[in-house]
Amino acid sequence: MRREKGGFWIAFCAVFFYPIGWLVARSRFEGKEHIPATGGALMVANHISHLDPVFSGLVVHRARRVPRFLAKNSLWSAPVLGRAMKGSGQIPVYRESADAQHSLRDGTRALQDGKVVVIYPEGTITRDPEGWPMLARTGVARLALSADVPVVPFVHWGTREVFDGYNKKFRPLPRKPITVRCGEPVDLSAYRGRPLDATILREVTDLIMKRVSELLAEVRHEKAPAQFFRPGAGS
Repeated sequence: MRREKGGFWIAFCAVFFYPIGWLVARSRFEGKEHIPATGGALMVANHISHLDPVFSGLVVHRARRVPRFLAKNSLWSAPVLGRAMKGSGQIPVYRESADAQHSLRDGTRALQDGKVVVIYPEGTITRDPEGWPMLARTGVARLALSADVPVVPFVHWGTREVFDGYNKKFRPLPRKPITVRCGEPVDLSAYRGRPLDATILREVTDLIMKRVSELLAEVRHEKAPAQFFRPGAGS
């Protein structure tokens, strides 16, 4: 199978991502066969560490595809990183602004153009003390229903042991076991073509994230919580 062409900046990022992945982890990449060899796909992941994008990028690249991340727009202001983000076709997310809809528009266009788009629907690193997914934003449902492409859930586990951003802990050595597992595409056929309203968006978001939680439970060999974590709930 031929590798999807990514251009200079994707190759530039790979030069850094592969050594980082090897230096800090004993990695397992499972279920890569669920990432389509061609055509658009929406990759939906949990988010437990700022290190996750490295391993998200690696699993997509190992499947011979080019990852396009939905990422906060402030990253485009960084000197070298900003050029890499723009040059490699990443998609800026403008939160709480008049430009917020541009992210969904650009993500939809990328999917319709046959690209692989990666999204972390929680919007930030999970605040669940046990590392389970939080209640997700419904933008993932809008994207998932905007283009008739596979919606592939996948999870990371072990990245927080290396880099715990909330507790400011970075422990690269000894190398930690990190697992990235992709699952079968989520069946959204019952929702496609229906008018979108708040109820449908919430239902589809929770359906996708439930599958993400189930995948994470398989990797952790534990049972996933019945409800998604809500920061501040009950406090």
